[in-house]
Amino acid sequence: MTDTLERQQLGGFTAPEYRVRAVHDHRELESVLSEDRPLAAYALGHLERDLFDSANFYVADGPAGRGVVMHARGMGLATIALGEPEAVDAILSIHPGPRRSYLSTAAPEQMPNLRRIYRLTDELPMRRMSTTRQHFVPKSGETRRLSGRDIGRLNNLYASEGGPSFYRAHTIDRAVYFGVFDGPRLVAVAGSHIVAPNIGIAVVGNVFTDAAYRGCGLATTSTSAVTEALLARGCADTVLTVDPANTPAVHAYRRLGYEFGSHVVEARIRRKDWFGIGPSLRRRAAQRRGQFEDPPGTEIVTRSPQREQGS
Repeated sequence: MTDTLERQQLGGFTAPEYRVRAVHDHRELESVLSEDRPLAAYALGHLERDLFDSANFYVADGPAGRGVVMHARGMGLATIALGEPEAVDAILSIHPGPRRSYLSTAAPEQMPNLRRIYRLTDELPMRRMSTTRQHFVPKSGETRRLSGRDIGRLNNLYASEGGPSFYRAHTIDRAVYFGVFDGPRLVAVAGSHIVAPNIGIAVVGNVFTDAAYRGCGLATTSTSAVTEALLARGCADTVLTVDPANTPAVHAYRRLGYEFGSHVVEARIRRKDWFGIGPSLRRRAAQRRGQFEDPPGTEIVTRSPQREQGS
């Protein structure tokens, strides 16, 4: 498909065209996102019925290949950028999303283009890790499944190093959380960000141990319990994100059968074009260029060889 895309002459340069579509079909999106399921875990999770209506998906095809962008609001504002950087850049040039969001997945090679569109803070270079039922190695230990009734203990644990914690009871009831207790005191916990059994994927997160209990293997125990429960629910790919410099965490996850995958970057993002005037004008031009395309609704983005900084 990309070999036959037309190109347009601008100022003596050959400007590649990218065909951008808003995609609403579950099957097409799952197919597009399944090339690297651990990398695309958050986007795949939003194909689950209770999250799908809260997400907008865009796919772009062009000479360099394919890109996918998701803007979602179901679990807080989140943006995901996957695929070829030029194709992602074409999407974001006309669909940059909300004024502020959290970049929960982007490959390192996406970052130069993302910095033209957003101001980024709190950048985190991370690695995906994942396991399956075949590779998972459970670790025994006494844990208990948490519910909304444990919300006070949970927030106290997460706030034990000085930061605020505002988890709500219904969030814990909908997710999968396991904790380790010392008497009545919750001292270690692991939970889930995404649980999507119909798509066969889950994301583990919020792993935390009280400072006085670290080095005892409790993070491994609680993460094992969450992983086992997610696999049992049909989440064939169970994924987490880790700072590769956090050697104890990496060792704990590897003991459970988690294996390294793609490099990812997370960050808080804020649009440079706060009022959206530039994207709106480009979107109208893209719609005019694509109005005779099949399928209907295609927007054609002509990517300038020298995009203006911050455009």
